Amino acid sequence: MEAVWKVIDFVNGIIWAQWVLYAVLAVGLLFTVWSFFGQYRALTHGTAVIRGKYDDKNDPGAINHFQALSAALSATVGLGNIGGVAVAVAIGGPGAVFWMWMVGVVGMALKMTEVTLSMMYRNTDSPDNPHGGPMWVVREGMSKWSPGLRPLGALIGGIFCVTLLISTLTGGNMFQAWSVADATQSNFGVPRIAVGIILCVMVGAVIIGGIKRIGAVAGRLVPFMCVIYLLAAIAVILMKIGDVPDVLMLIFKSAFNPEEAQGAFMGGTFGLALAWGMKRALFSSEAGQGSSPIAHSAAKTDEPVREGVVAGLEPFIDTIVVCTLTAIVILVSGAWNRGPEAHFDAPPVLVQDADQKWTVESTALPPKDPEVKEYATDWNAGDTLFIIVEAEANKDQGTNLKQITGKVERNTTTGDLQIAWGSVTVKDAEGNPVTPKVRDTGLFANYASASLTSHAFNRVIPGLGKWLVVGAAWLFAISTMISWSYY
Repeated sequence: MEAVWKVIDFVNGIIWAQWVLYAVLAVGLLFTVWSFFGQYRALTHGTAVIRGKYDDKNDPGAINHFQALSAALSATVGLGNIGGVAVAVAIGGPGAVFWMWMVGVVGMALKMTEVTLSMMYRNTDSPDNPHGGPMWVVREGMSKWSPGLRPLGALIGGIFCVTLLISTLTGGNMFQAWSVADATQSNFGVPRIAVGIILCVMVGAVIIGGIKRIGAVAGRLVPFMCVIYLLAAIAVILMKIGDVPDVLMLIFKSAFNPEEAQGAFMGGTFGLALAWGMKRALFSSEAGQGSSPIAHSAAKTDEPVREGVVAGLEPFIDTIVVCTLTAIVILVSGAWNRGPEAHFDAPPVLVQDADQKWTVESTALPPKDPEVKEYATDWNAGDTLFIIVEAEANKDQGTNLKQITGKVERNTTTGDLQIAWGSVTVKDAEGNPVTPKVRDTGLFANYASASLTSHAFNRVIPGLGKWLVVGAAWLFAISTMISWSYY
């Protein structure tokens, strides 16, 4: 399994390299200019199209504009909106939200262009089951330039299909299942493998029916889950409305001036905020990824641009609306830079293990602080946690802080809960070993992905995150996995 993760990390380092992010951003700006700020048309004409104003049952296609948008949104509005945003804020800081907005705006132009092209070159030989996507665009488009380029177009299209399959397995399924399992296990103690089995059965029952059933299910599921989640997020924000102006100022300030380390936040630089904001926005909205055009190609229309402006609404709904509300909830609640949930009597003693890595000597688990229990549950087996140590300088964070993580487990002899600590290697810039120093006595709960968003809701309305975020995570994940399975 370790070898698999190494391969994924290697591929991830290539696909999400910073030059790729800048290239996508530049293309989005180019399409914005070429379309004379087509984002405006998406917000005006696009809304009229999805209301059914231009629907014609005689047009080629399998589903209407609204169902096509819902099917595509069911893939884009997923755990990236709940868990991905949490990861971006936790690592990149509040400034990541600003860069998420920037990508969301130019992403609208990207979506409009890629979907319009896919509609132009889609295959409608079977009007009730049309096919389209980037693989059709490059093959048919290059053939129009020159018949001799058709093999090259087919090759490029084939490469795209391989990368899409990889994305389907990882972002479209693995990330979704992991995030749901993380939130469900941390809130209810349900084994992660059980969550995976249930997801598999539920998703399989829908995708067997093909795009028509996917469109029908998504057309009902997506609006429902969005409305419930958004109403809850708005309620939390209204309860903390006095802090919202300061949070918005913090977002703009931190976009260019990194925040210092505080609480669980390890610190971040301008580059870290930029990279994570862009990554999360692109991952969540799928702008420029070429996946959404496959769903939109099934729409009933004979006007390619009409479906293009509908697709332009996706990054707005996904990034500018849903992701923003999640980010503001995390920021106004203080979950992003939260304090420790428990304290040791004295700073833990660090020792070196057999591999000369540093770990914590004691396995004792201190109880959670009384004030924390107002919005957080007691420790449970399977919970992950961490302490912060001062180690080598980290150029990405702009600090010398590092985490040593552990996992709560039950002692098989006494039945008591204890910590199984991991270990870290600490070296300076020259590669020489460095002795880390524990920063303080604080023990932090390691809220990752959706569990951080759940914790943010719980800090404002105790118990809300446990039910809302876990429920939304299930709905978002199922809808995303359904659409990605179709791709």
